[in-house]
Amino acid sequence: MNLTPEQLKQNWDTLINYIETYISNPRKKHLLNFYNKFQDRLMFIPASGKKEYHNAFPGGYIDHINRVVECALKLHGVWTEMGSNSNTYSIEELVFAAINHDLGKLGDEYEDAYIPQTDQWRREKLGEDYMNNNKIAYASIPDRGLYLLQLHDIKYTFNEMVAIQTHDGLYDEGNKKYLMGYHADTKPRTNLIYILHQADMMASRIEFEKEYKFPSIKSPSEKLSSKKSDDNFSLVNSMQPKTSTSKSKEKALSTIKSDNLLDMLNKM
Repeated sequence: MNLTPEQLKQNWDTLINYIETYISNPRKKHLLNFYNKFQDRLMFIPASGKKEYHNAFPGGYIDHINRVVECALKLHGVWTEMGSNSNTYSIEELVFAAINHDLGKLGDEYEDAYIPQTDQWRREKLGEDYMNNNKIAYASIPDRGLYLLQLHDIKYTFNEMVAIQTHDGLYDEGNKKYLMGYHADTKPRTNLIYILHQADMMASRIEFEKEYKFPSIKSPSEKLSSKKSDDNFSLVNSMQPKTSTSKSKEKALSTIKSDNLLDMLNKM
């Protein structure tokens, strides 16, 4: 998928608006300073390195983060409506954890975690558009994200820490200590971690479906009359129609303050 400069800018503005709306001072100020500092990089990094995962394209990360925030807020409403105890976490904690759950995908202070795949065979056969940057010491995504936050004096609550650490659920073996408690004292004290995990799964699945299209379910009669498909699914043409005008592009770019970022967007 290719995002236009207007879409990249809109996604960025949406993210900043979430911070402005839901995060309180003094850490709002620190969080805004952090995101503005790394805007040139964050706006272009992917959410993963492989098409079969999700959002493996420039700008995919911010697109994913915004979707997780929206899903988390909606799932909070569903959980509350169905009778769950929503008094064990705040909406600010929910949004903060959603915004920063994948922050480790940025990399470190100087290097991106993902760099373009240089092996043409792996790009064509395995769908790996990106590869891990070996200039960065290994760390799990949650651990690196939490490290980046504390490095920039951004405090987080215990709820937020555990939610960020466990957002991959039981797909990560290390989360068993939090998610597989067999006694009341060892079970999580808040549903925040489940809501964030579900929001991340929902967003990732939706993003995958935007890239790949599965055949629709047919009735028995339709199956008998229709021809058998050769493929289980087909890659969706993700190129965006070029409907934006030069005026809309100029308007989107006029608010960019960074010369480096403006130069990159102008070249797209």
